[in-house]
Amino acid sequence: MSRQPLVPPFAVITGAQVAEVLTGSEKHVVNLVEDVYRLHGRGDSVNPPSYFLRFPDRPSARIIALPASVGGDRPTDGLKWISSFPENVAAGIPRASAVLILNDPATGYPIACLESSIISASRTAASAALAADRLSRGERPRRIGFIGGGLIGRYVHHYLEATGWTFDELGVHDLSDTHAESFAGYLAGRSGDAPVVVHRTAEELVRSSDLIVLATVAPRPHIHDPAWFAHNPLVLNVSLRDLAPEILLASANILDDVEHCLKADTSPHLAEQLTGGRDFIDGTLYDVLEGRVELPADRPVVFSPFGLGVLDLAVGRHVLDTLRDTGRLSVVEGFFHELDRYGRPGGPAPHGTR
Repeated sequence: MSRQPLVPPFAVITGAQVAEVLTGSEKHVVNLVEDVYRLHGRGDSVNPPSYFLRFPDRPSARIIALPASVGGDRPTDGLKWISSFPENVAAGIPRASAVLILNDPATGYPIACLESSIISASRTAASAALAADRLSRGERPRRIGFIGGGLIGRYVHHYLEATGWTFDELGVHDLSDTHAESFAGYLAGRSGDAPVVVHRTAEELVRSSDLIVLATVAPRPHIHDPAWFAHNPLVLNVSLRDLAPEILLASANILDDVEHCLKADTSPHLAEQLTGGRDFIDGTLYDVLEGRVELPADRPVVFSPFGLGVLDLAVGRHVLDTLRDTGRLSVVEGFFHELDRYGRPGGPAPHGTR
């Protein structure tokens, strides 16, 4: 008779613990993200569509469920549950909050609940840093511009800096002058002698940058003119909805996952609707990693990552394993209570029975 699997312990991992594990491990996280992209590209993952919970009385807000399963050496199943409430910013708290639930693949039991806003920002930034490295044509760009002065922009800069990028100039543009100046102040404290310029218009920033990071909460395109991109920059289209489809049609387009990106009125989705096809897509980041795509020098290159749940699982599993291996994991004793199919002898009968 085969041994029944044991019920695994359940752990709760705070944001402070997540930050402690990930800080200083940025290169490892980028390598981990690359490994997961390769697993996903080879079909060793399950990453169904994200599910959006929206509210008629709060049209700017949403909560998204990202179920996923990733294979490899540490197979893990789970769910990221992440909210975006832009009105939070005016109240002085972050726009996004999230938890990540990891499940044991042998029993299906949840094994951990992790604070996940830091995991989400880290995997987003690691993906952007990986793409920036692999999509650079020739030398790395040295003039970087950020449209959006929030947490994701900060994390992308941090991961670029942590993976050896240096810059001759840094630019910032944000619809909020306060956010633009605050982000510029942050960058100035980390940029050495490189000047930090606050640009009053998106056009000014785009034309003066060779690497452009789009990290806004824009619900629809606000950048429309392909002529702004005549110098053929590399664009990290992290927020997915800033660019009009005409700009993508004049660019080389690399996605993280085609089916995921072509929905929810993202810029690639709008380009598909406009043209009725997908010929504007040059490939995926996995294709680039495998050497299947040759990037043109005479067009902008746009990387559009929808954000795959498998990345969150892998980073969350790394945090869980690190805390367990170093004896810092906080386990909730007795979290799972009804573990006997017919109840314990002498235990209470289910409600409504005698």
